[in-house]
Amino acid sequence: MIGGISAMAHAQTTSGPAETPPSRAQQLMGDVAPKLAELTDEVLLGDVWERPGLAKRDRSLITVAALIALNRPEQLRSHMQLARRNGITETELVETITQLAFYAGWPNAINAVGIARDVFNSK
Repeated sequence: MIGGISAMAHAQTTSGPAETPPSRAQQLMGDVAPKLAELTDEVLLGDVWERPGLAKRDRSLITVAALIALNRPEQLRSHMQLARRNGITETELVETITQLAFYAGWPNAINAVGIARDVFNSK
């Protein structure tokens, strides 16, 4: 049966129009939580992040700050990378971390510094 599935998958990928590659949400969780991946793609990324009330730069800074405050290192790395693509400078990220140390806790800030270092060095 495995050969049959492989042959069917090959037949599907070699005929017809090219399919859109899966989104990052689909890659990360689509196999386990397809509805959550769909909501991420359609509502969070397709609606909320596209709303005109805030620039993407501002949304990125707010998101990074929230992830630092909540100590969410798994999501912080990718959002720091996105923030840099959305125009947030390394200096601004470091100032955000420093400011939040006093409001969100020293350990959260120290963890964020380590992630920032990795993001900055992976240019």
